[in-house]
Amino acid sequence: MNKPLRRVAIFCGLLVLALLIRTNWVQYVQSDELNTHKSNKRVQIERYAYERGDIIVDGKPITGSAATDDKFYKYKRTYINGPMWAPVTGYASQAFDANQIEKLEDGVLTGNSDQLFFDRTMAMFTGDKKKGGNVVTTLSGAAQLAAYKGLGSKKGAVAAIDPKTGKILALASTPSYDPTSFAGYGGSDEKAWNKLEKDKNKPKLNRALREVYPPGSTFKVVTAAAALEHGKITDIDAATDTPEPYILPNTRTPMVNHANGCKNASLNEALRVSCNSVFAKLGDTVGRDQMLETSQKFGFNNAEIDTPVRAAASVYDKNMDRPGNALSSIGQFNTATTPLQMAMVTSAIVNDGKLMKPYMIDQLESPNLDVIKKNEPQEMSRPLSQKNAQLLQQMMENVVEKGTGSNAKIDGVTVGGKTGTAQHGENNSKNPYAWFISYAKTSDGQTVAVAVVVEDSEAKRDDITGGGLAAPIAKDVMKAVLDSKK
Repeated sequence: MNKPLRRVAIFCGLLVLALLIRTNWVQYVQSDELNTHKSNKRVQIERYAYERGDIIVDGKPITGSAATDDKFYKYKRTYINGPMWAPVTGYASQAFDANQIEKLEDGVLTGNSDQLFFDRTMAMFTGDKKKGGNVVTTLSGAAQLAAYKGLGSKKGAVAAIDPKTGKILALASTPSYDPTSFAGYGGSDEKAWNKLEKDKNKPKLNRALREVYPPGSTFKVVTAAAALEHGKITDIDAATDTPEPYILPNTRTPMVNHANGCKNASLNEALRVSCNSVFAKLGDTVGRDQMLETSQKFGFNNAEIDTPVRAAASVYDKNMDRPGNALSSIGQFNTATTPLQMAMVTSAIVNDGKLMKPYMIDQLESPNLDVIKKNEPQEMSRPLSQKNAQLLQQMMENVVEKGTGSNAKIDGVTVGGKTGTAQHGENNSKNPYAWFISYAKTSDGQTVAVAVVVEDSEAKRDDITGGGLAAPIAKDVMKAVLDSKK
């Protein structure tokens, strides 16, 4: 072969080699990236080419699929009581992708998961139409309805947990939205989406998991737990040697009380009437590092609480000074938390000190209803001993029986709780947040833990209290859970 032909042959060989390398690179290395690329409409079209599997509550679907006239998207996602369930399901939209359970379990719901390979293979031989699998939740329809109706037109959130297992029983957030309104691909769907995007009340925000609030006086149960665990309090009915007024450490600032009888009040009495001075002093006595240790055992500063939707991290400041720690000990300063986190705190207390990891997917099912994955309860931590948990139960039950939480009483049921009214806005200029955390337990061992926050309401500023606004909602949710188990 002469020299010019040899050069051409080598050059052509290099081109073929480059083509092979490029083809393999695209097919094997870049395949996942290309499949999920936002400009790849084939994946989105294929997602809605078949009926999507359902999200299940109490054995019944709260989602569906409707046939469309669109030449590309054959099926459209539908929702039953969409606004009530949106904080659980999220949305699946032909135009705007998906989020929450709809996104996280998309592989099972579309039938494309590797876990469903056998089902897809069998369908090829039997000629059956491809279908998605189902996601079975831990949610209680009765509890969710009570939470959603209780919040009504108010802005806020509710989280309810089964303390013994960590199963999430209710997860409500208001104002909400209807995922069906923008599930399709067209003008009206785009208008609905844009309207939600511009809404200053953020209806698409899952306030139960993704919003953090100052917890106010509800955090005092964490401070009480830290004091008991670190031996700063051994007798909950003994005087605490708290002066009136109590001056924040290293300052000249008095700690303001909104209750009477706080001077030298016992821990039990201080929680009943919610004395700021007693708990600020107690937080300083425990110290920042030990307060931090206890709060982190409850879940604070944990950025990876996946339900499977990831909850925002609740915060107890690691670097604050003494006065900051004293203020944080009553739920002020930089302390911030989600409703789910406060439900976890209450859950650990009523579960005798054992905190279970919260989760809201019970199992995943194939199209023929075979279980392909089953989630089991997992212990997360032990924030406090059984003895100290029971002392806290005694104090929280006193709050409901004789204190600020009386609106949560349920006939024939033991209820414990703690109210909170958290100031916010520059110079506390905005309406406060109304909190209530609680648990209920029956004589046969049934338990439920609930956290409620009302972020905004039509009530006058002076009428906004955790006991007045949030406690009745918590009562209805707890009662709904217990009644559904009878």
